[in-house]
Amino acid sequence: MSQLFLALTIGSLFSLGTFLLLRRDLLKSILGVIIFGQAANVYLITMGGFSGTVPVLYGGENLVSTTDPLVQALVLTAIVISLGTTSFILVLLLRVYDEHGTLDIDRLWGQS
Repeated sequence: MSQLFLALTIGSLFSLGTFLLLRRDLLKSILGVIIFGQAANVYLITMGGFSGTVPVLYGGENLVSTTDPLVQALVLTAIVISLGTTSFILVLLLRVYDEHGTLDIDRLWGQS
């Protein structure tokens, strides 16, 4: 049941990101890219899954199931990088809006 929920969530995030990416407004397009990137992060986390059993040093013969920490570290790095690039892109969008008075792609192409 949880796999179905995760698959539906990831699918809806990818579809929403694609829908927003194809809009004419630059802000909506950027939000689509952001949602698309976060959907990819959720996908990577869910595909990391359980990597098996590892011996616990203080537990003797007990084996414990753990998740792969490499996937979590990579997704954390991706989140930090996407936060930095998102803030940079939003500042660029503010500059474009100040210069041209619009964020509509068709009107921006016509103003060249």
